[in-house]
Amino acid sequence: MTKPKLLLRQGALSFVLSFGILGLAAAAQEIRPLTVTGGIIVDGILAEPEWSRAESACAFVQFEPRRGEPASYATEVRVLLAPDRLFIGFFCRDPEAERITAQLTKRDSNLFDDDCVGVGLDTFLDRRTAYFFFTNPLGTQEDGRLSDNGRTQDTTWDGEWRSAARRGPEGWTAEMEIPLASIKFKPGRGIAWGFAVVRGIPRRLERDTWPGPTESIGRVSQFGTLVGLDLEAAAKRLELIPHVIGRLEEGKSGVEAGADARWAISQDFSANLTVNPDFATIEADQEQVNLTRFELSLPEKRNFFLEGREIYSQRIQLFYSRRIADIWAGLKVYGKKRGTEFTVLSAQTKPDAEAGLESANFSVLRLRQDVFKSSTVGFLAANRIEDGKNRGSAGLDIVHFFSEKFNVTGQLAVSYGDPVRPDLAFFLRPSYDSATAHFHLRYTQLGDRFGDNANAVGFISDDNRRELDSALEKTWWLKSGFLERIQYSSNYNIYWGIKGPLRSWQVEQGLDLDLRNRFSLELGHTEEYKLYEKGFRNRQSTVEVGYNMREWQMVRLSYAFGRSFDSNFCLWEAGLNRKLGDKFSLEYDLTRLVLDPDPENETTWIHVLRLNYFFTKDLFLKLFTQLNSSIDKKNIQLVFVWRFRPPFGLLQLAYQQGSIRFGQRGETRPAVFLKLAVVI
Repeated sequence: MTKPKLLLRQGALSFVLSFGILGLAAAAQEIRPLTVTGGIIVDGILAEPEWSRAESACAFVQFEPRRGEPASYATEVRVLLAPDRLFIGFFCRDPEAERITAQLTKRDSNLFDDDCVGVGLDTFLDRRTAYFFFTNPLGTQEDGRLSDNGRTQDTTWDGEWRSAARRGPEGWTAEMEIPLASIKFKPGRGIAWGFAVVRGIPRRLERDTWPGPTESIGRVSQFGTLVGLDLEAAAKRLELIPHVIGRLEEGKSGVEAGADARWAISQDFSANLTVNPDFATIEADQEQVNLTRFELSLPEKRNFFLEGREIYSQRIQLFYSRRIADIWAGLKVYGKKRGTEFTVLSAQTKPDAEAGLESANFSVLRLRQDVFKSSTVGFLAANRIEDGKNRGSAGLDIVHFFSEKFNVTGQLAVSYGDPVRPDLAFFLRPSYDSATAHFHLRYTQLGDRFGDNANAVGFISDDNRRELDSALEKTWWLKSGFLERIQYSSNYNIYWGIKGPLRSWQVEQGLDLDLRNRFSLELGHTEEYKLYEKGFRNRQSTVEVGYNMREWQMVRLSYAFGRSFDSNFCLWEAGLNRKLGDKFSLEYDLTRLVLDPDPENETTWIHVLRLNYFFTKDLFLKLFTQLNSSIDKKNIQLVFVWRFRPPFGLLQLAYQQGSIRFGQRGETRPAVFLKLAVVI
């Protein structure tokens, strides 16, 4: 099989020859797009002459391993602006082109496991929030939102955009086409956006940035600038996405319909409405071992709750969307104007006889105000109404950056409802963050009944606390020898009851070693004391060996042992990611837990298997299956998807058997679903 040739016509040749010439725009950490009328073909080739005429950003520096030094391999980025879209072109030189890693085809995979490039767009130039777009040499897409000056990163936002890439003997090229209707911004002439670029080279454990150096990947306040933008409001204001679902199952066959509506009230205000959304074929929650007595927080997977989720992020989590079951309808409104960001969400749930839940209304209001250079002050209120009774919480939060390395976060909240009296919670957390180190101190107080009402909508794993916490993390990069990277982490935590005795202390230590031969070793130890019906001394020691963990295609094996609540335990875990051809991939996770004694029969085998076959990045077949022997759970889902207008317009055929709910065996009757969603 011959290697694909890099197609370099006149425009692309000029693109390559300009390496090594540091333009004035790059030196000033700003770049001006070339205005075009269209005619750009997104094929990854960069052949159009417009690319050679556009200004370039090419002074990339390393974020890691040698922060601040010039990038090992040259990268060049150019930007074109059409009336209704933005084009971004990349040339990534690589003298070892045969070693370029390109494995991932699933949208929103962690593309840093492959060779990749990405851009951040701070479209309000607020130095706090941004969109990001990534692609790899296969043209796979990852997108999302940054908030809190990059402290919060969320890949659940999905926009309509295009990407393509090509590999060749000198490296690889990529193109992105981002319609302006897919993002929010302030229209006008001579507008400036924050703009940053990152390139990942996993085999070298290297990440390069423009501009740089930066204190962290995604630090919005350190973005460069995209200047001279003449922007009109997007013409498309209303988008309808109706869907029809056919269901074939014993006793439950039928047809259902629903719809989503996306209305751009203006370029910086929007509303989303969903009616009878499809949650039936959402991938099941993966079974996992829980050696604590606290509830596990499970990831959200439903599209209506995913988009814009980053704005709700808080340390005392007042809104946890998994509290909301299947819904009849939901409405979200979002906007940002003059530094004030807000969103309102309201959803009415369906009754759930199996879970014993009545229909209820959930409402969430979030406000956030920009202050100073890159700090914010916020307010969040979350409420649940059921049988005419209100329960929930509300509170203020702050993120203040004294410098690029030192910040303070804090929060004050009150929970309310019947029959429990209102109760308070607050925390304060100063933190130091650099490119290779992290340190924080935190004091948290949660009232003795705070969670009783806050958990109607939020996630409070445990209340009745006066808690002190500190953490230290440090990374060392070695220039020679068999070790390439050393990472050390420690965490100390202790808390008392509000009026009672010491309830817990915990000490965690971790050491991670990356070897130059692609092997890695992780060591960890935890000692803790917990007071419940009596005092317990728990401990866990862990060792994990991995190969090629810096890339997606890897294998790992870990063994942990210790004591948990009067039972000795052994915990084996293994994982394998493997490409079985250009289009076929396999992911397998194994967990084996043995408890002695085991009064509640929690000793278990957990098997999780994912198989993906991508005909193209928008035409694929996915198999997910898992088994948890302790609850005799067997779950299988087989899904065929054709995204004829990605990511929302699609045809989906799914087969499902077994419960998709975490920790529940559920019914095992098979069901078949057929879904058609179109974009109008």
